Amino acid sequence: MTLIGNWSYPTQIKFGAGRIREISEACNQANIKNPLLVTDKGLSSLPITSKTLNLMKEAGLGEAFFSDVDPNPNEKNLTAGITAFREGSHDGVIAFGGGSGLDLGKLIAFMVGQDRPVWDFEDVSDWWTRAKSDAIFPIVAIPTTAGTGSEVGRASVLTNSITLEKKIIFHPQILPKVVICDPELTVEMPKSITAGTGLDAFAHCVEAFSSPHYHPMSQGIAVEGMRLVIENLGKVYLDGKDIDARANMMSAALMGATAFQKGLGAIHALSHPIGAMHHTHHGTTNAVCMPAVLKLNEPKICDRFNSVTGYLGIKNGFSGFKAFVDEFNASLNIPLKLASLGVDEPDLVKLISGALSDPSCGGNPVELNEKNVKSLFEEVL
Repeated sequence: MTLIGNWSYPTQIKFGAGRIREISEACNQANIKNPLLVTDKGLSSLPITSKTLNLMKEAGLGEAFFSDVDPNPNEKNLTAGITAFREGSHDGVIAFGGGSGLDLGKLIAFMVGQDRPVWDFEDVSDWWTRAKSDAIFPIVAIPTTAGTGSEVGRASVLTNSITLEKKIIFHPQILPKVVICDPELTVEMPKSITAGTGLDAFAHCVEAFSSPHYHPMSQGIAVEGMRLVIENLGKVYLDGKDIDARANMMSAALMGATAFQKGLGAIHALSHPIGAMHHTHHGTTNAVCMPAVLKLNEPKICDRFNSVTGYLGIKNGFSGFKAFVDEFNASLNIPLKLASLGVDEPDLVKLISGALSDPSCGGNPVELNEKNVKSLFEEVL
């Protein structure tokens, strides 16, 4: 019997327009009375953040926030956030924003009570068991983009500022206790961020669906997530105030992150070292890498995609899907090559090494090696 898997699914999610007003109830459910809101530098002065801080203040939760969070957060941001948490005697975190704010907020709640370095909890084997579980503080997650899905994840991505490597830090209790998904928080996203984050959700669904691991629940979620992105990302790109399409994109982001419990693959294996070394936007980098990875994996995934492309509204099976991805990227102004994202004079040897050591490699349908990873980088650079 080879159909064996360890499965777990997300947390309580309060989904719908205007539900940010339930932040007090969410904190109460998570047993948080004095939260630290963690967000990124770009969001810190925006109206949606001010509104959320006001709601916290009105509810007697204070208005403490920390925003020294880089687009690709690193251990320096983490150390500063832990200091802010301790100085404010906080008892939980509200992780607010896109992937960077969500990931770092979760790690602050995780690491503030630990006595080992964060790198000791990388998603390797059972390293998560090294953590003191009773020292992890509760988290409420509030996404303001529709892409990463970190709000329903048990891990966070952290860049090592010394080695320029992205590491996945894992513990089951990093999963937020409560999530508020309010599509109204996403309506002011710039077009480029709307596209990049939306294509991140798409990449999660595509790679989860492609993964050879056995997880039929994730398999089905990945298909529906792809459909939602295909039908709604173009709408919100053209009209950011289309609240129904924004809601569908938030659903797709949740679904992508849920589905990739089944596995990720070469798209993320390439994207992680590129982002760490060249500070590119993660979702946009995924989008640039996707066409080359689809071609590499075609022999292994062609039949699988042929079975669902009709449901996705795409003709001509997998060949039609590949053509659609090219057209989709172009319609969202995604560049063809990473050079257009500022990847200048890349160190190909380090990129290949980083990709091959990334945990995402294990979910790629075609086994990755130095030769085919080099070819992929040469195609996308």
